Amino acid sequence: MPPTDSMFLLAESREHPMHVGGLQLFRPPEGAGPEFVRELVEGFRSVQEVSPTFRKRPAEPVGLAGQTWWAQDGAIDLDYHVRHSAVPPPGRIRELLQLTSRWHGSLLDRHRPLWEAHVVEGLQDGRFAVYSKIHHSMVDGVSALRLLQRSLSDDPDARDCVPPWALAPRRRPSSEVARRFPDPLGLLRGGLSVAEDVAGLLPASMKIVNQIVREGDVTLPRAPRTILNGPVGGARRFAAQSWEIERIRRVAKSSATTLNDVVLAMVSGALREYLLEQNALPDEPMTAMVPVSLALRAESAGQAGDGGNSVGVIVVNLATDVENGATRLEEIAYSSRRAKKILGGLTPIQILAFSALQMAPLALTPVPGFVRMTHPPFNVVISNVPGPKQPMYFNGAQLDGLYPVSIVLDGQAVNVTLCSRDKYLDFGIIGCRTSVPHLQRLLTHLETSLAELETAWG
Repeated sequence: MPPTDSMFLLAESREHPMHVGGLQLFRPPEGAGPEFVRELVEGFRSVQEVSPTFRKRPAEPVGLAGQTWWAQDGAIDLDYHVRHSAVPPPGRIRELLQLTSRWHGSLLDRHRPLWEAHVVEGLQDGRFAVYSKIHHSMVDGVSALRLLQRSLSDDPDARDCVPPWALAPRRRPSSEVARRFPDPLGLLRGGLSVAEDVAGLLPASMKIVNQIVREGDVTLPRAPRTILNGPVGGARRFAAQSWEIERIRRVAKSSATTLNDVVLAMVSGALREYLLEQNALPDEPMTAMVPVSLALRAESAGQAGDGGNSVGVIVVNLATDVENGATRLEEIAYSSRRAKKILGGLTPIQILAFSALQMAPLALTPVPGFVRMTHPPFNVVISNVPGPKQPMYFNGAQLDGLYPVSIVLDGQAVNVTLCSRDKYLDFGIIGCRTSVPHLQRLLTHLETSLAELETAWG
Protein backbone atom coordinates (compact mmCIF):
# COMPACT_ATOMS: atom_id res chain seq x y z
CA MET A 1 0.00 0.00 0.00
CA PRO A 2 1.56 3.36 -0.97
CA PRO A 3 2.18 5.72 1.97
CA THR A 4 -0.15 8.30 0.37
CA ASP A 5 -2.98 5.74 0.72
CA SER A 6 -1.94 4.32 4.07
CA MET A 7 -2.04 7.70 5.81
CA PHE A 8 -5.84 7.88 5.40
CA LEU A 9 -6.23 4.60 7.31
CA LEU A 10 -3.74 5.65 9.98
CA ALA A 11 -5.51 8.99 10.52
CA GLU A 12 -9.03 7.53 10.79
CA SER A 13 -10.95 7.46 14.07
CA ARG A 14 -14.59 7.50 15.15
CA GLU A 15 -14.61 11.31 15.05
CA HIS A 16 -12.71 11.42 11.76
CA PRO A 17 -14.13 9.06 9.09
CA MET A 18 -11.79 9.15 6.10
CA HIS A 19 -14.07 8.27 3.21
CA VAL A 20 -15.21 10.40 0.29
CA GLY A 21 -18.71 10.19 -1.10
CA GLY A 22 -21.17 11.48 -3.62
CA LEU A 23 -24.90 12.06 -3.85
CA GLN A 24 -26.34 11.60 -7.34
CA LEU A 25 -29.90 12.53 -8.28
CA PHE A 26 -31.61 10.82 -11.24
CA ARG A 27 -34.85 11.34 -13.16
CA PRO A 28 -36.38 7.98 -14.16
CA PRO A 29 -36.85 7.47 -17.92
CA GLU A 30 -40.19 8.38 -19.41
CA GLY A 31 -42.72 5.63 -18.88
CA ALA A 32 -40.79 3.96 -16.05
CA GLY A 33 -43.09 2.16 -13.64
CA PRO A 34 -43.00 1.99 -9.83
CA GLU A 35 -40.76 -1.07 -10.01
CA PHE A 36 -37.93 0.79 -11.81
CA VAL A 37 -35.83 1.52 -8.69
CA ARG A 38 -36.35 -1.98 -7.24
CA GLU A 39 -35.17 -3.53 -10.50
CA LEU A 40 -32.21 -1.13 -10.50
CA VAL A 41 -31.16 -2.36 -7.06
CA GLU A 42 -31.54 -5.98 -8.14
CA GLY A 43 -29.27 -5.24 -11.11
CA PHE A 44 -26.69 -3.62 -8.83
CA ARG A 45 -26.67 -6.69 -6.59
CA SER A 46 -26.53 -9.24 -9.42
CA VAL A 47 -23.13 -8.14 -10.76
CA GLN A 48 -21.02 -11.23 -11.40
CA GLU A 49 -17.56 -9.75 -11.87
CA VAL A 50 -16.52 -7.06 -9.38
CA SER A 51 -13.68 -4.71 -10.31
CA PRO A 52 -10.40 -5.24 -8.37
CA THR A 53 -10.64 -1.72 -6.94
CA PHE A 54 -13.90 -2.69 -5.20
CA ARG A 55 -12.45 -5.97 -3.89
CA LYS A 56 -9.68 -4.30 -1.91
CA ARG A 57 -9.79 -4.35 1.87
CA PRO A 58 -7.16 -3.90 4.62
CA ALA A 59 -5.12 -7.04 5.20
CA GLU A 60 -5.46 -9.09 8.38
CA PRO A 61 -4.97 -8.10 11.13
CA VAL A 62 -6.80 -4.93 10.20
CA GLY A 63 -5.14 -2.85 12.94
CA LEU A 64 -1.54 -3.73 11.96
CA ALA A 65 -0.90 -5.12 8.48
CA GLY A 66 -4.22 -3.62 7.40
CA GLN A 67 -2.77 -0.12 7.52
CA THR A 68 0.13 -0.95 5.23
CA TRP A 69 -1.03 -3.80 2.99
CA TRP A 70 -4.04 -4.52 0.77
CA ALA A 71 -5.86 -7.84 0.49
CA GLN A 72 -8.37 -8.87 -2.21
CA ASP A 73 -11.71 -10.44 -1.32
CA GLY A 74 -12.66 -13.32 -3.59
CA ALA A 75 -16.40 -13.18 -2.89
CA ILE A 76 -18.21 -9.86 -2.42
CA ASP A 77 -21.43 -9.69 -0.41
CA LEU A 78 -23.30 -7.21 -2.62
CA ASP A 79 -26.42 -7.45 -0.44
CA TYR A 80 -24.30 -5.79 2.25
CA HIS A 81 -22.59 -3.20 0.06
CA VAL A 82 -25.69 -2.19 -1.97
CA ARG A 83 -28.54 -0.94 0.23
CA HIS A 84 -32.10 0.04 -0.67
CA SER A 85 -33.73 2.87 1.31
CA ALA A 86 -36.51 5.44 1.09
CA VAL A 87 -36.75 9.00 2.41
CA PRO A 88 -39.44 9.57 5.05
CA PRO A 89 -42.48 11.71 4.16
CA PRO A 90 -42.87 14.29 2.80
CA GLY A 91 -39.90 13.20 0.67
CA ARG A 92 -38.20 16.56 0.26
CA ILE A 93 -34.54 17.09 -0.59
CA ARG A 94 -34.19 18.16 3.04
CA GLU A 95 -34.98 14.60 4.21
CA LEU A 96 -32.54 13.19 1.64
CA LEU A 97 -29.74 15.45 2.91
CA GLN A 98 -30.47 14.37 6.48
CA LEU A 99 -30.03 10.73 5.49
CA THR A 100 -26.82 11.58 3.64
CA SER A 101 -25.47 13.40 6.70
CA ARG A 102 -26.13 10.35 8.88
CA TRP A 103 -24.60 7.85 6.47
CA HIS A 104 -21.52 9.96 5.86
CA GLY A 105 -20.77 10.18 9.58
CA SER A 106 -20.50 6.39 10.04
CA LEU A 107 -17.30 4.38 9.56
CA LEU A 108 -16.80 1.76 6.86
CA ASP A 109 -16.19 -1.83 8.00
CA ARG A 110 -12.47 -2.59 7.60
CA HIS A 111 -13.17 -6.34 7.46
CA ARG A 112 -14.86 -5.81 4.09
CA PRO A 113 -13.99 -3.84 0.93
CA LEU A 114 -14.22 -0.19 1.92
CA TRP A 115 -17.29 1.04 0.01
CA GLU A 116 -21.09 1.28 0.21
CA ALA A 117 -23.89 2.37 -2.14
CA HIS A 118 -27.36 3.46 -0.97
CA VAL A 119 -30.18 3.63 -3.54
CA VAL A 120 -32.91 5.95 -2.26
CA GLU A 121 -36.48 6.33 -3.52
CA GLY A 122 -39.57 8.12 -2.19
CA LEU A 123 -38.71 11.69 -3.25
CA GLN A 124 -41.90 13.67 -3.80
CA ASP A 125 -40.76 14.98 -7.20
CA GLY A 126 -40.40 11.45 -8.60
CA ARG A 127 -36.61 11.41 -8.72
CA PHE A 128 -34.42 8.84 -6.97
CA ALA A 129 -30.93 9.16 -5.53
CA VAL A 130 -27.75 7.14 -5.10
CA TYR A 131 -25.42 7.98 -2.23
CA SER A 132 -22.11 6.14 -2.40
CA LYS A 133 -18.96 6.34 -0.32
CA ILE A 134 -15.50 4.83 -0.71
CA HIS A 135 -12.47 5.12 1.53
CA HIS A 136 -9.97 7.83 0.63
CA SER A 137 -7.19 5.24 0.93
CA MET A 138 -8.61 3.61 -2.23
CA VAL A 139 -9.30 6.65 -4.43
CA ASP A 140 -9.18 10.43 -4.36
CA GLY A 141 -12.11 12.60 -5.44
CA VAL A 142 -11.07 12.82 -9.10
CA SER A 143 -10.54 9.05 -9.38
CA ALA A 144 -13.93 8.39 -7.74
CA LEU A 145 -15.66 10.68 -10.23
CA ARG A 146 -13.91 8.97 -13.15
CA LEU A 147 -15.22 5.60 -11.92
CA LEU A 148 -18.74 7.01 -11.82
CA GLN A 149 -18.50 8.61 -15.27
CA ARG A 150 -17.41 5.33 -16.83
CA SER A 151 -20.67 3.77 -15.63
CA LEU A 152 -22.82 6.43 -17.34
CA SER A 153 -23.70 7.01 -20.99
CA ASP A 154 -24.44 10.13 -23.02
CA ASP A 155 -27.06 8.11 -24.94
CA PRO A 156 -30.51 8.28 -23.28
CA ASP A 157 -31.52 5.08 -25.12
CA ALA A 158 -28.57 2.99 -23.90
CA ARG A 159 -29.58 0.14 -21.60
CA ASP A 160 -26.22 -1.58 -21.11
CA CYS A 161 -24.84 0.65 -18.29
CA VAL A 162 -23.33 -1.15 -15.31
CA PRO A 163 -22.45 0.24 -11.85
CA PRO A 164 -18.86 1.38 -11.10
CA TRP A 165 -17.97 -1.80 -9.20
CA ALA A 166 -18.79 -3.91 -12.28
CA LEU A 167 -16.31 -2.18 -14.55
CA ALA A 168 -13.80 -4.58 -16.05
CA PRO A 169 -10.09 -4.04 -15.33
CA ARG A 170 -8.57 -1.68 -17.86
CA ARG A 171 -5.48 -3.85 -18.37
CA ARG A 172 -5.40 -6.87 -20.62
CA PRO A 173 -4.42 -10.28 -19.24
CA SER A 174 -0.90 -9.81 -20.65
CA SER A 175 -0.54 -6.80 -18.41
CA GLU A 176 -1.52 -8.96 -15.45
CA VAL A 177 1.42 -11.18 -16.30
CA ALA A 178 3.63 -8.12 -16.50
CA ARG A 179 2.54 -7.13 -13.00
CA ARG A 180 3.41 -10.56 -11.62
CA PHE A 181 6.74 -10.62 -13.45
CA PRO A 182 8.00 -7.00 -13.60
CA ASP A 183 10.16 -5.77 -16.42
CA PRO A 184 13.64 -5.22 -14.89
CA LEU A 185 14.45 -2.42 -17.35
CA GLY A 186 11.12 -0.75 -16.56
CA LEU A 187 11.86 -0.90 -12.84
CA LEU A 188 15.32 0.54 -13.45
CA ARG A 189 13.94 3.40 -15.54
CA GLY A 190 11.30 4.10 -12.91
CA GLY A 191 13.88 4.05 -10.14
CA LEU A 192 16.16 6.45 -12.00
CA SER A 193 13.24 8.80 -12.63
CA VAL A 194 12.31 8.84 -8.94
CA ALA A 195 15.96 9.36 -7.95
CA GLU A 196 16.18 12.31 -10.35
CA ASP A 197 13.04 13.85 -8.83
CA VAL A 198 14.34 13.36 -5.28
CA ALA A 199 17.70 14.87 -6.21
CA GLY A 200 15.83 17.88 -7.54
CA LEU A 201 13.94 18.48 -4.28
CA LEU A 202 16.65 20.65 -2.74
CA PRO A 203 17.09 22.97 -5.77
CA ALA A 204 13.30 23.15 -6.13
CA SER A 205 12.97 24.04 -2.44
CA MET A 206 15.56 26.79 -2.76
CA LYS A 207 13.74 28.16 -5.80
CA ILE A 208 10.44 28.27 -3.88
CA VAL A 209 12.01 29.96 -0.84
CA ASN A 210 13.75 32.50 -3.09
CA GLN A 211 10.49 33.29 -4.87
CA ILE A 212 8.61 33.74 -1.59
CA VAL A 213 11.32 36.02 -0.16
CA ARG A 214 11.77 38.00 -3.39
CA GLU A 215 8.10 38.61 -4.16
CA GLY A 216 6.81 38.60 -0.60
CA ASP A 217 3.17 38.10 -1.64
CA VAL A 218 2.76 34.31 -1.62
CA THR A 219 0.11 33.12 0.85
CA LEU A 220 1.80 30.99 3.51
CA PRO A 221 0.16 28.13 5.47
CA ARG A 222 -0.76 30.17 8.55
CA ALA A 223 -4.33 31.41 8.96
CA PRO A 224 -6.34 33.19 11.68
CA ARG A 225 -8.28 31.06 14.16
CA THR A 226 -12.04 30.90 13.53
CA ILE A 227 -14.97 28.80 14.75
CA LEU A 228 -14.38 26.64 11.68
CA ASN A 229 -10.98 25.56 12.96
CA GLY A 230 -11.62 23.80 16.25
CA PRO A 231 -11.97 20.11 17.20
CA VAL A 232 -14.76 18.17 15.47
CA GLY A 233 -17.12 15.44 16.60
CA GLY A 234 -18.29 12.39 14.68
CA ALA A 235 -21.69 13.71 13.50
CA ARG A 236 -21.97 15.49 10.15
CA ARG A 237 -24.33 17.89 8.38
CA PHE A 238 -24.50 18.03 4.58
CA ALA A 239 -25.89 20.81 2.38
CA ALA A 240 -26.07 20.85 -1.43
CA GLN A 241 -27.24 23.10 -4.26
CA SER A 242 -26.61 23.74 -7.97
CA TRP A 243 -25.71 26.91 -9.87
CA GLU A 244 -25.65 27.54 -13.61
CA ILE A 245 -22.08 27.51 -14.93
CA GLU A 246 -22.88 30.27 -17.42
CA ARG A 247 -23.56 32.76 -14.61
CA ILE A 248 -20.10 32.11 -13.18
CA ARG A 249 -18.42 32.16 -16.59
CA ARG A 250 -19.90 35.58 -17.37
CA VAL A 251 -18.41 37.02 -14.18
CA ALA A 252 -15.04 35.39 -14.95
CA LYS A 253 -15.00 36.81 -18.48
CA SER A 254 -16.03 40.32 -17.39
CA SER A 255 -13.46 40.40 -14.57
CA ALA A 256 -10.62 38.78 -16.60
CA THR A 257 -10.32 36.02 -14.00
CA THR A 258 -10.97 32.26 -14.12
CA LEU A 259 -14.03 30.23 -13.25
CA ASN A 260 -12.13 28.79 -10.25
CA ASP A 261 -11.32 32.30 -9.05
CA VAL A 262 -15.02 33.22 -9.13
CA VAL A 263 -15.91 30.03 -7.25
CA LEU A 264 -13.39 30.92 -4.55
CA ALA A 265 -14.85 34.43 -4.39
CA MET A 266 -18.36 32.97 -3.99
CA VAL A 267 -17.20 30.82 -1.06
CA SER A 268 -15.24 33.72 0.41
CA GLY A 269 -18.28 35.99 0.37
CA ALA A 270 -20.48 33.23 1.82
CA LEU A 271 -18.03 32.55 4.67
CA ARG A 272 -17.73 36.27 5.40
CA GLU A 273 -21.51 36.70 5.72
CA TYR A 274 -21.90 33.48 7.70
CA LEU A 275 -19.23 34.46 10.23
CA LEU A 276 -20.64 37.98 10.49
CA GLU A 277 -23.95 36.38 11.50
CA GLN A 278 -22.09 34.44 14.19
CA ASN A 279 -20.13 37.54 15.30
CA ALA A 280 -17.02 35.52 14.53
CA LEU A 281 -15.36 37.07 11.45
CA PRO A 282 -11.59 37.43 12.05
CA ASP A 283 -9.82 40.72 11.31
CA GLU A 284 -7.17 38.93 9.24
CA PRO A 285 -8.06 37.44 5.85
CA MET A 286 -8.99 33.77 5.86
CA THR A 287 -7.25 31.33 3.53
CA ALA A 288 -8.24 28.18 1.64
CA MET A 289 -6.40 25.01 0.77
CA VAL A 290 -7.19 24.23 -2.88
CA PRO A 291 -6.30 20.72 -4.14
CA VAL A 292 -4.66 20.40 -7.56
CA SER A 293 -5.21 17.04 -9.23
CA LEU A 294 -1.98 15.56 -10.60
CA ALA A 295 -4.10 12.82 -12.21
CA LEU A 296 -5.72 15.43 -14.45
CA ARG A 297 -2.29 16.79 -15.33
CA ALA A 298 -1.20 13.27 -16.29
CA GLU A 299 -4.33 12.80 -18.41
CA SER A 300 -3.71 16.06 -20.27
CA ALA A 301 -0.16 14.83 -20.95
CA GLY A 302 -1.49 11.56 -22.36
CA GLN A 303 -0.52 9.41 -19.37
CA ALA A 304 -2.95 6.85 -17.96
CA GLY A 305 -4.02 7.12 -14.35
CA ASP A 306 -4.36 4.11 -12.07
CA GLY A 307 -6.67 5.31 -9.28
CA GLY A 308 -5.21 5.86 -5.84
CA ASN A 309 -4.30 9.33 -4.59
CA SER A 310 -2.39 11.90 -6.61
CA VAL A 311 -3.14 15.40 -5.36
CA GLY A 312 -1.07 18.53 -4.74
CA VAL A 313 -2.29 21.65 -2.94
CA ILE A 314 -1.98 25.43 -3.03
CA VAL A 315 -2.98 27.95 -0.34
CA VAL A 316 -5.05 30.95 -1.53
CA ASN A 317 -5.90 34.20 0.25
CA LEU A 318 -9.72 34.52 0.46
CA ALA A 319 -9.62 38.24 1.31
CA THR A 320 -12.52 37.91 3.78
CA ASP A 321 -11.37 41.15 5.43
CA VAL A 322 -12.46 43.05 2.28
CA GLU A 323 -16.09 44.22 2.21
CA ASN A 324 -16.37 44.81 -1.54
CA GLY A 325 -17.00 41.63 -3.55
CA ALA A 326 -15.27 42.85 -6.73
CA THR A 327 -12.11 43.75 -4.82
CA ARG A 328 -12.19 40.38 -3.05
CA LEU A 329 -12.29 38.61 -6.42
CA GLU A 330 -9.26 40.58 -7.67
CA GLU A 331 -7.23 39.71 -4.57
CA ILE A 332 -8.21 36.05 -4.76
CA ALA A 333 -7.25 35.83 -8.45
CA TYR A 334 -3.88 37.45 -7.74
CA SER A 335 -3.15 35.08 -4.83
CA SER A 336 -4.15 32.05 -6.90
CA ARG A 337 -1.86 33.04 -9.78
CA ARG A 338 1.08 33.44 -7.39
CA ALA A 339 0.50 30.03 -5.80
CA LYS A 340 0.19 28.26 -9.16
CA LYS A 341 3.36 29.96 -10.37
CA ILE A 342 5.31 28.14 -7.65
CA LEU A 343 4.05 24.75 -8.85
CA GLY A 344 4.71 25.55 -12.50
CA GLY A 345 8.30 24.31 -12.69
CA LEU A 346 7.98 21.30 -10.36
CA THR A 347 7.62 17.59 -11.15
CA PRO A 348 4.66 15.65 -9.70
CA ILE A 349 6.83 14.17 -6.93
CA GLN A 350 8.19 17.61 -6.06
CA ILE A 351 4.64 18.99 -6.00
CA LEU A 352 3.61 16.21 -3.61
CA ALA A 353 6.58 16.98 -1.36
CA PHE A 354 5.84 20.71 -1.35
CA SER A 355 2.15 20.02 -0.67
CA ALA A 356 2.98 17.66 2.19
CA LEU A 357 5.07 20.41 3.78
CA GLN A 358 2.15 22.85 3.62
CA MET A 359 -0.22 20.28 5.17
CA ALA A 360 2.26 19.06 7.78
CA PRO A 361 0.49 20.84 10.68
CA LEU A 362 -2.58 18.65 10.07
CA ALA A 363 -0.51 15.62 11.12
CA LEU A 364 -0.16 17.14 14.59
CA THR A 365 -3.88 17.69 15.18
CA PRO A 366 -4.22 14.47 17.27
CA VAL A 367 -1.77 15.93 19.80
CA PRO A 368 -3.87 17.13 22.79
CA GLY A 369 -4.28 20.91 22.74
CA PHE A 370 -2.57 21.43 19.39
CA VAL A 371 -5.72 22.57 17.53
CA ARG A 372 -6.85 24.88 20.34
CA MET A 373 -3.45 26.50 20.92
CA THR A 374 -2.08 26.99 17.40
CA HIS A 375 -3.09 28.77 14.23
CA PRO A 376 -4.49 26.56 11.46
CA PRO A 377 -2.46 26.29 8.22
CA PHE A 378 -5.64 27.34 6.36
CA ASN A 379 -9.28 27.86 7.30
CA VAL A 380 -11.21 25.78 4.78
CA VAL A 381 -10.71 23.26 1.98
CA ILE A 382 -12.29 24.16 -1.38
CA SER A 383 -12.13 21.59 -4.20
CA ASN A 384 -13.40 21.85 -7.77
CA VAL A 385 -13.66 18.52 -9.60
CA PRO A 386 -14.42 18.59 -13.36
CA GLY A 387 -17.31 16.34 -14.34
CA PRO A 388 -19.25 15.44 -17.50
CA LYS A 389 -19.76 18.23 -20.04
CA GLN A 390 -22.98 16.83 -21.53
CA PRO A 391 -26.17 15.22 -20.17
CA MET A 392 -25.49 11.73 -18.82
CA TYR A 393 -27.77 8.74 -18.25
CA PHE A 394 -27.81 5.42 -16.45
CA ASN A 395 -30.01 3.01 -18.41
CA GLY A 396 -32.30 5.86 -19.42
CA ALA A 397 -32.37 7.65 -16.05
CA GLN A 398 -30.98 11.18 -16.47
CA LEU A 399 -28.31 12.41 -14.06
CA ASP A 400 -29.86 15.48 -12.40
CA GLY A 401 -27.38 16.21 -9.61
CA LEU A 402 -23.77 15.27 -8.78
CA TYR A 403 -22.96 16.51 -5.28
CA PRO A 404 -19.56 15.58 -3.75
CA VAL A 405 -19.36 14.72 -0.03
CA SER A 406 -15.85 15.10 1.35
CA ILE A 407 -13.96 14.93 4.69
CA VAL A 408 -13.69 17.19 7.73
CA LEU A 409 -10.88 17.02 10.29
CA ASP A 410 -9.88 18.51 13.61
CA GLY A 411 -9.07 22.11 12.79
CA GLN A 412 -10.97 21.89 9.47
CA ALA A 413 -14.65 21.66 10.37
CA VAL A 414 -16.01 22.61 6.90
CA ASN A 415 -15.18 21.28 3.45
CA VAL A 416 -16.61 22.75 0.23
CA THR A 417 -16.38 20.54 -2.86
CA LEU A 418 -18.07 21.18 -6.18
CA CYS A 419 -18.40 19.26 -9.41
CA SER A 420 -19.26 20.45 -12.90
CA ARG A 421 -22.15 18.70 -14.65
CA ASP A 422 -23.46 19.65 -18.09
CA LYS A 423 -24.62 23.26 -17.55
CA TYR A 424 -24.30 23.31 -13.76
CA LEU A 425 -21.88 23.44 -10.86
CA ASP A 426 -23.08 21.18 -8.04
CA PHE A 427 -21.85 22.30 -4.61
CA GLY A 428 -21.58 19.87 -1.69
CA ILE A 429 -20.77 21.33 1.75
CA ILE A 430 -19.97 18.95 4.62
CA GLY A 431 -19.39 20.16 8.17
CA CYS A 432 -19.18 19.14 11.80
CA ARG A 433 -22.72 19.13 13.15
CA THR A 434 -21.66 20.58 16.52
CA SER A 435 -19.09 23.25 15.77
CA VAL A 436 -20.71 24.68 12.59
CA PRO A 437 -24.31 25.68 13.44
CA HIS A 438 -26.86 26.27 10.67
CA LEU A 439 -24.50 25.02 7.96
CA GLN A 440 -27.25 25.27 5.34
CA ARG A 441 -27.11 29.08 5.66
CA LEU A 442 -23.94 28.94 3.56
CA LEU A 443 -26.08 28.04 0.51
CA THR A 444 -28.07 31.26 0.82
CA HIS A 445 -24.87 33.26 1.21
CA LEU A 446 -23.32 31.59 -1.87
CA GLU A 447 -26.20 32.89 -4.00
CA THR A 448 -25.94 36.35 -2.43
CA SER A 449 -22.18 36.40 -3.06
CA LEU A 450 -22.58 35.41 -6.73
CA ALA A 451 -25.33 38.01 -7.24
CA GLU A 452 -23.02 40.68 -5.77
CA LEU A 453 -20.28 39.72 -8.24
CA GLU A 454 -22.74 39.77 -11.15
CA THR A 455 -23.82 43.28 -10.18
CA ALA A 456 -20.24 44.50 -9.78
CA TRP A 457 -19.12 43.15 -13.15
CA GLY A 458 -22.23 43.97 -15.15
